[in-house]
Amino acid sequence: MGKAMNRIRSPFGGVSLARDERGLSTVEYVIILVLIAAAAISLWVTMGEKLRAKIDGANTELDKVTIEGKK
Repeated sequence: MGKAMNRIRSPFGGVSLARDERGLSTVEYVIILVLIAAAAISLWVTMGEKLRAKIDGANTELDKVTIEGKK
């Protein structure tokens, strides 16, 4: 009966929560994944704004050429 009581008191089979390292690698991978996702999103936003500015500039130049060609 003593072993059963120890199991009830300690669900990790005698390993204290401070020493239990079973989930640490998973947490580390999640943190790395979140950092990579944040960097990718910020890069996407920055590159998207620059690309939009270049396309708008190209459209403006094409409009000038089209308007001058109709004169």
